[in-house]
Amino acid sequence: MSGVRGSIWRQVPLLIWLVVLWLFLWDQVSVLSIVTGLVLALLITRVFYLPPVELPDRIHPVGLVVFIGHFLFDLVRASFQVAWLAVDPRRVPTSSIVAVQLSTKSDLSLTLTALAVSLVPGSLIVEADRQDDILYLHVLGTETADDVEKARANVIAVEERIVRAIGSRDDVRRVNMSRAERSLGPIVSGRRQRAWEERHPVIPVEQYPSEGGYPE
Repeated sequence: MSGVRGSIWRQVPLLIWLVVLWLFLWDQVSVLSIVTGLVLALLITRVFYLPPVELPDRIHPVGLVVFIGHFLFDLVRASFQVAWLAVDPRRVPTSSIVAVQLSTKSDLSLTLTALAVSLVPGSLIVEADRQDDILYLHVLGTETADDVEKARANVIAVEERIVRAIGSRDDVRRVNMSRAERSLGPIVSGRRQRAWEERHPVIPVEQYPSEGGYPE
């Protein structure tokens, strides 16, 4: 019973959005429209049930600004690079399918990483392996093995910036562990993060729930 209640509470943002959408469709705000919208929203979320989206439990303003700044810079730079590849008569553009192993286990981080990478010209996500947290992307301009590794490193950097900005505590820990294996420093190492890690032990990958998020 408590699980059902928790599921409903976690879907409150979706319920509110569905009610607001219903009010926009009817172009009026009244007790009747609000009640019917709420009833329909509950019916839709129960009949067409999907696992609730795990909302971030932390937001880092500086990390968010850094992510947006990097994203806009990459967007402009890649636009010029792709345009030059299209008009450069000296070479035929080459491309590759690159597999990138992500560090996190949450649907939110995987989805945001895939969206951010796909919005930048020259790269497009062709498949997302939710089970093993691998993104497969089509990348232009990969003439050498170094170009492939650079493309893979760019995706990992995008994931790290997203996690630093709005990733969960578990996402932060998993990214920090991945960076430690590469002899790099943590993206977040504050008191709250350390306190959370002390209360929540490291969980093997196979024990994570299918809907993502830290297994409580």
